[in-house]
Formats: sequence, structure tokens, C-alpha cells
Amino acid sequence: MALLTAGAALGGSRLKGLALTQVEEQLLARDDLEGLIVLGGTVSPALDRHLRHRGAIIFPAAPDAPVRPYRGSLYTADELYDGLAEHGYEQTTDARAYRWLQDATVRHDAYVTILRAIHDDAMSDALVDTVSERKVVGVMGGHALARGSAGFRDAARLGFGFAEAGYVVATGGGPGAMEAANLGAWCRSADLLEPALEQLATVPHFDQGLGAWAQVALDVVHAAQGTDQAPSPLRSLGIPTRHYGHEPPNVFGDLIAKFFSNALREDLLLHHSTSGVVVLPGAAGTVQEIFQMATRLYYEVDYRVPPLVLVDRRHWTEHLPVFPLLEALGRDRAMAAQLHLVDTVEEAASLLIG
Repeated sequence: MALLTAGAALGGSRLKGLALTQVEEQLLARDDLEGLIVLGGTVSPALDRHLRHRGAIIFPAAPDAPVRPYRGSLYTADELYDGLAEHGYEQTTDARAYRWLQDATVRHDAYVTILRAIHDDAMSDALVDTVSERKVVGVMGGHALARGSAGFRDAARLGFGFAEAGYVVATGGGPGAMEAANLGAWCRSADLLEPALEQLATVPHFDQGLGAWAQVALDVVHAAQGTDQAPSPLRSLGIPTRHYGHEPPNVFGDLIAKFFSNALREDLLLHHSTSGVVVLPGAAGTVQEIFQMATRLYYEVDYRVPPLVLVDRRHWTEHLPVFPLLEALGRDRAMAAQLHLVDTVEEAASLLIG
């Protein structure tokens, strides 16, 4: 452990999800433990007594939780969908975590609430580490957009174009337009995109069965392993929520930051979209995200006013007349110059990429 190797003081440190039995001898020899906080991990009874006696605070491990609350990294699709092919969706980590959230016997249990909050804080920290020093563009849009549709193909081309230009494409991590944008960004070559779109179209929507919907996408990912589809650098990032458990996470995020709290997830998705946000047609959830972003632009949160680009003029002026209100909000403010309404994904990409 780096702190021990460096001889640094341990008091006030946070040790998250570590196997402390591996450094037990060194820790037993230390007395500077006042204020040390141990979050989960592996601690022997003897070390537990020693740490507590010298002022450390120990949060116990949570073996009954379907997720590791004290994790220090984002998820992968294989983690969330572990065992899908063998046991079906209901036995995956993703499904079990949603049931844990919905379980009436623990929903208001104070300890479980703390564990979920710690998990989301860990996700937040890992997300910061992941996107630090990267150019991130957010892509929003409706979850109902079907695989095989022209809109799905457009969103995938948008994601691919951004990733090729050096951006990390961040979405809400769900199905529909989100999956399409993540898919496009995930593809390291244009040759992979068309076959992937064709294969995904065999299961157009998750209402045809979550297992089948996820499995065909995982087949696309696994088939690309061992080809020129290199795992790095990061191009595609999903930030979904367990709040909408009926909407499964898409598998095309190179990394996935999945939160229990939808409010935290939405705020972080917009916060980290430092290079701008592109909004494809959507309904209530997409409108909510637009105005959350508008609030950030209006008040210049984080002292930034990144571009907000809405795609499909008719949708955002007639079907859901959002853009006129955005213009009214932006009048005489810095955000006015950063509001854009376009008809195509190519126009949207050109505004951000230049």
C-alpha cells in the first residue's frame, strides 16, 4: 500500500475496499490511526481491534449487497451482465441490484441507504478519475428509439464522428439514442459499425426481452475482441441509473458509471459534458435533461457555458416547443450564443468539432 511504503501518516486517511490482511503486520505496528476510516475490504479480528482501539472507524463489508459499495472503479458491461447467457437476465448483477433498490424490506433501512450512498460516491470519484483531462461531449435522446431505424443509425454515426475526433462520448447509458451514440463511439473503425447495426436490428427494442436485447449486443462486443477493436483509449462512456430499472444499461460504454441516485447521475452527466451537449429527439426525460443543462448555462455553473445543440428543428419547435423557451431564457445572457438548433447530426457535429 502506497501510504505504508512512503511512510506517510495514516490518521485521516480513507482506505476503500482493500485487503488489509496483506499489510496486517505493518498496520499492527502503527499507532497514528486516529481518524483513519476503513470502508469495507478484508480486516482480521485482531487488526479490527487494533484499529478501533487507536481511533480508526471501520465500515463493515456488505456481503449481502449485490454490488460492492466500496469499489474504486467504474463497471464494465460484462460485470453488469455477468451470467446472462447461463442464467438469464434476472440473475445478473444489474437485475439483482435493481431488486435490492426496490426491496420494500430494505428500501428505508438506514444502513442500506448508507451503503447505496457510499457506492454512488465511489462511482462519482471513479468517474472524475476517468474523465480527467479528457474532452467529453454528452449525447442525450429518447430511450424508445428502435435499433434498425434511421434515427438509430444517425445517432451511431454521430457518436463515431465525435470519438474519431478525439472526444469521449458520454450518454445516459440506456437504450435507444443513448445506446446508438455509445455504439458509434465504441467502434474503433467504420467497418465495424455497419455489421453491428445489422446484428442489433434483429432485436429492435428491449421490450422484446431484456435478456435477448442485451445478449445480441454482448455478442457484438465479444465478437470484436481479438480483432482490431482495441480496448483503449476511452471513447465511449455510459452513465445510467438503477432508478429506471426497467431500462437496461447498454453494453457499448467502454466503462459504465451506474448510480442508484438518478438525480446525482443526471447532474454528473451534464457536469462532465465539458465540450458540449447534443440532444436528439426525445420525450419527458430528454426535456428534463435539456432544462437541467439550461439551468447550468443560465447560471454559468462551474464558470462554463458549453454549447447546447438540439437536433431536429420540427421536433423541438413544433412537437415539443422547447427551443423557443431556451431562447427566451438565454436572452441577454452568455448562454444565448451557445444555443443551437439544427436539422441533422452532421450539422451538430460540425458545431462542436469545428
